[in-house]
Amino acid sequence: MRFRTVFISSLVLFFAFSSFLSADSVYTVEKGDTLYSISRKYQITVAELRAANNLSDSDVLKAGQKLTVPAADIGTAAALAGDQASRNSGGGKTRNYTVQKGDTLYGISRKNSMTVSDLLALNSLDSDYVIKAGEILKIRDNSPDAQASAARSGESQNSARTASAPAPEIKLSDTRNYGTTIEPDSSTSWPVKNPKITTVKGKVSGVQLSAQLNEPVTCVREGTVMYVGVYRGFGQVLFVQSNTGLIYAYTGLGSVGVKKGDYVVSGTELGTAGIDSISGRPQITFMVFQNGQPVDPAKAPRD
Repeated sequence: MRFRTVFISSLVLFFAFSSFLSADSVYTVEKGDTLYSISRKYQITVAELRAANNLSDSDVLKAGQKLTVPAADIGTAAALAGDQASRNSGGGKTRNYTVQKGDTLYGISRKNSMTVSDLLALNSLDSDYVIKAGEILKIRDNSPDAQASAARSGESQNSARTASAPAPEIKLSDTRNYGTTIEPDSSTSWPVKNPKITTVKGKVSGVQLSAQLNEPVTCVREGTVMYVGVYRGFGQVLFVQSNTGLIYAYTGLGSVGVKKGDYVVSGTELGTAGIDSISGRPQITFMVFQNGQPVDPAKAPRD
């Protein structure tokens, strides 16, 4: 009987913990908090916090204020880190949406099965844009007829993000969906030398590259460093945006040697390879994004 009670209690805690991770997180602002300090606490970007709460760069937080903390989504983070001028709205049918009081970019995108980056691109907005009640925005037409039409034309529909509370400090099992091992092509440069290249599919799409501990990680495509910081689930990361708008994401770094705003050329040492927190092996994950959507890193342009 005691074992059964303990087992049932464990199940309850497990499902409660799972719900905790999959639910939107609400943070109550404390005295001295800033968007930056909160973003570091939850290991997401400031741009994601702004978009989720309809805040501009000049907004001042007040103690007691409630903030929505969105899920860590590295594709959205990469898109929001990019320059607005490099975005394009893509194809597909759209319709008008009238902004209601209390709406946020995050809330509107989620209600309409879009990503924040897609909503920004569709309306040519910067990531710190503040929407106002009564404003007209373009949104994707996700009606069954429109979805069928998009499917016929090869359009893929974006799905809503699932937000979660910050992950606790525990050892996690490896849930990444590994694909095939890629045979290296001598004409394609990689951030580390002679890596074993394994594809990673699903929500995280890119490649995992084996490395030597503290091996230099080098830039494969020149551009501007748009973000440097710790990102939930990926360790130390940095985004480099090329002049064509592609975002090259280098994640799982042991150290970083550049800062936001730096212009880096191909071959520049960006940092060093770190130890993967799940596998315990030295490696990095390398991803490339266009407007928040993954691009095959093996086919992405190099310098």
